[in-house]
Amino acid sequence: MLYTGYYHSPLGRLLLAADEIGLTGLWFERQRYFAQGLAPVHTDEETPILAQTRRWLDLYFSGSVPDFTPPLHPIGSDFRQEVWALLLQIPYGKTTTYGALANQLAEKHGQRRMSAQAVGGAVGHNATSIIIPCHRVVGADGSLTGYAGGLDTKARLLAGEGVPIAENPPRIRPDM
Repeated sequence: MLYTGYYHSPLGRLLLAADEIGLTGLWFERQRYFAQGLAPVHTDEETPILAQTRRWLDLYFSGSVPDFTPPLHPIGSDFRQEVWALLLQIPYGKTTTYGALANQLAEKHGQRRMSAQAVGGAVGHNATSIIIPCHRVVGADGSLTGYAGGLDTKARLLAGEGVPIAENPPRIRPDM
């Protein structure tokens, strides 16, 4: 069974989805890929997982670093799962690049290189935004790029974590 509910954040309303295992989705309304993968049959009902997610979001949006992660159950290919696992390792208030993530995966698999674009595709299809922190991934030159919730939202999430956003960043590329 799939359960859903909404959370009213300072950045807009979020749709939450969870099954019996963990959180399967967290989307900003009107974002690209909104509710992608959400089964047509679901119940709007509070569950312990959704309650934990709301508590995590309350802490996060109050400026605190949550000291727990709600149970997660992201749905995706093995490759996407690997990328999302790397995203969970990016510390609060820090960023990394698509290329750095690609290099980590290449090293893990004993390969010389891996496509940063392929990593970017997996990052962009993360259905559990904020908690699996895809907003902490930036372009090789530090530019803000590729956030399904919009670049303004990405900038505000990073600023909320204390990540300095340059007044005149090298460039802000449009969402991919």
